[in-house]
Formats: sequence, structure tokens, C-alpha cells
Amino acid sequence: MVWKKHDYDDIPGTYVFDGKHAHGAYALNKLLFSFNTEENRSEFDADPAAYCDKFGVTGKYKEAVLNKDFLGMLRMGANIYFMAKMAIPRGTSVQDAGAQFQGITTKEFQEKLLQKGVGLVEKLEKVGGYWNG
Repeated sequence: MVWKKHDYDDIPGTYVFDGKHAHGAYALNKLLFSFNTEENRSEFDADPAAYCDKFGVTGKYKEAVLNKDFLGMLRMGANIYFMAKMAIPRGTSVQDAGAQFQGITTKEFQEKLLQKGVGLVEKLEKVGGYWNG
């Protein structure tokens, strides 16, 4: 398949979930989406490698799942909302994953979040109560 180049392809640290990235990660996303049910989460917990095999998740994708490498999965085209279905029921919070994405501890990530909030109320007041980044 031929993929058209986009402006966002060259933004450092940005992993856009688009057709190009999702295409190769179809089996991975199918596995991650399956965690909608407790039955599937329990089956995965019993034997993660076999569960990957059941969904055709192989190679680097399987390695990332088994190592809980959330940044690796994101880079390879995992849907971040589907990844949350794997992470959160196993005790990995969204902040834990965010910290992993940045290569810092969860505590450091939480501190960065708090720092970003400093002055936010004043910024919102200046722009009429709406913030878009």
C-alpha cells in the first residue's frame, strides 16, 4: 500500500494514529480492544504469550505487549484508547503510561502536570474560558 506523506509525519515525539501506523498494528489493536471484557482480560493474564498467539500478534508487537512497553506499542500504531484497556485493569494508570512515554518516573510526570496547571485559571480568563493548548 502506498501512503501519502503528511505534515505531521515529521513532528518529533508525535505518534499519530492514522491508517499508515494502524495498518501494521491491526492484530495488536484487535487484541487490545478485546480487553473490553473481563473474560478476555483474565485469559490474557493467565497466559499473555498464548493470548498474543490467539490474535496473531507476533514479533516486535508481541514483544511490546509482553514487556508492557506502552510507548513501543504507541509508536507501532496502537490505539491509545485500546491500550488503556490493557493498562488500567492491571494497575498501570494513564499517568504511569504518560511517564513511560516521556522516559521519566510517574512522580516526575505528576509534578510536570502540576506545573502545567500553574496559572491556568488566569490563562483561561484571558482567553474567555476556553483553552485549546
